[in-house]
Amino acid sequence: MPEVVAYIGLGSNLENPQMQVESAIDELAGLPETALRSRSSLYRSAPMGPQDQPDFVNAVACLETTLPPQALLQGLQAIEQRHGRVRAQHWGPRTLDLDILLYGQYMIDTEQLKIPHPGIAQRNFVLYPLAEIDSRLDIPGMGKVQELLAQRSAAGLTRLEQTPGAAQ
Repeated sequence: MPEVVAYIGLGSNLENPQMQVESAIDELAGLPETALRSRSSLYRSAPMGPQDQPDFVNAVACLETTLPPQALLQGLQAIEQRHGRVRAQHWGPRTLDLDILLYGQYMIDTEQLKIPHPGIAQRNFVLYPLAEIDSRLDIPGMGKVQELLAQRSAAGLTRLEQTPGAAQ
């Protein structure tokens, strides 16, 4: 498989969310046939689903990988499991959530995997970190990140200070 640039969304709101996300970014760099190219700052955001849960810490990582999309998804799910991910409630609290946002310019729509990630264009906690990495990035079928960002408010989103020694 040729090398592809993939963007991964990270989120956590349980058990020290900032540490969960920073640790997961380090683990992404350790996936086979994959290199961490860049990463965004961390952002605090209000929960999308039920509001009776803690705020989330979100980020986006940019990877170069030769893993096929399904194998990349399996690698992300393994990282989630190591972080104690439990899928108890849709949009509920979680120790770690990893999503493939983009996989090159591929458009994939299967039961297990939808790329670009559904809702990417409506989520400021995805668009702001994505724009920090590459605001000219084109999301297949949706347009450029900078254009989508112009339609989204930053309300409820706070950029956090970088953790000393965090991966860049």
